[in-house]
Amino acid sequence: MNILITGGCGFIGSHLAQYYLEKGHKVVCIDNLDTGKIENISEFQQHQSFTFEEADLLTWPNLQDTVSWADVIFHLAASVGMFKVLHDPIAVINNNIIACNHLLQAIANAQKKPITVIVSSSAVYGDSKGLCESSSLNLKPLTNSHMTYSISKLSEEVIGYAHFYQKNIPVILPRIFNTIGPRQTGQYGMVVPRFIRQACENEPLTVFGDGHQTRSFCDVRDVVAALDLVINTPESIGKSINIGNNREISINNLAELTKSYSKSNSEIVHIPYDEAYGVDYVDIEQRCPNLNTLFALTSFQHQWTLEDTLKDLITKYKQSQNNGWDHRVS
Repeated sequence: MNILITGGCGFIGSHLAQYYLEKGHKVVCIDNLDTGKIENISEFQQHQSFTFEEADLLTWPNLQDTVSWADVIFHLAASVGMFKVLHDPIAVINNNIIACNHLLQAIANAQKKPITVIVSSSAVYGDSKGLCESSSLNLKPLTNSHMTYSISKLSEEVIGYAHFYQKNIPVILPRIFNTIGPRQTGQYGMVVPRFIRQACENEPLTVFGDGHQTRSFCDVRDVVAALDLVINTPESIGKSINIGNNREISINNLAELTKSYSKSNSEIVHIPYDEAYGVDYVDIEQRCPNLNTLFALTSFQHQWTLEDTLKDLITKYKQSQNNGWDHRVS
């Protein structure tokens, strides 16, 4: 297959690229390197079936030719990370909503319509309960700056559905829940790489809020496997599909687990949200996916537990310390 990945130097995008190269496919990645890192593709950048374009999706001159070449498109290019979202909401609109529409217009103009995966987010649920694809969505007031991201991802889904119905583009809309694994950075607010760095450096583990909020963390390697299954399942076309892990853990317990596995002497400290983010911020207390649709459509099974992923990431971080490598677990 010919595969285009937008945001291909990002955390999930780079893992998708590596996965398909290892399976013998041709991959083109585009990334403007705003939050993506060239180091994320360094392992396979010289692969004969891989092409990297450093460009912005909105101005990339090769977009039309490349979407016409592609059999599958994974659209991951977006503003990500709560710190980025809160401090530059206008960029979120440009990078998420406008870029997604621009891409789909190019696909609509192509004679061949590739399978198009518009990667959405659990953020579209707001603080809804149940988190099933058919659930009503309960978003926070628009005056909360962090809602820009939730609404932008929901807008991408609306744009995707519109092009599915009107332009016959075979669109799939996975809603990705909290994802962790190699190459993820804590720079933009992601909790697990931050905890691992702090624990391995024997620095205080900074828990935002009271730590009672719960999340469900899925290994990126499981997320990639799930995405591969859905693009090879015709019944996935035209559907929103939750992808993640449905095991919940509180952030307090996550901090304790990270501290234990890293054999750290760190203390755990709690930081109020307004101090952490510098704005009026209201967190979501619980986020755990209903995976019934994914399980009904595919044969997906998780291969990584949270414990296994944490141990793997801590080992990698400590190896980087010993060898003088880049200290990212990203």
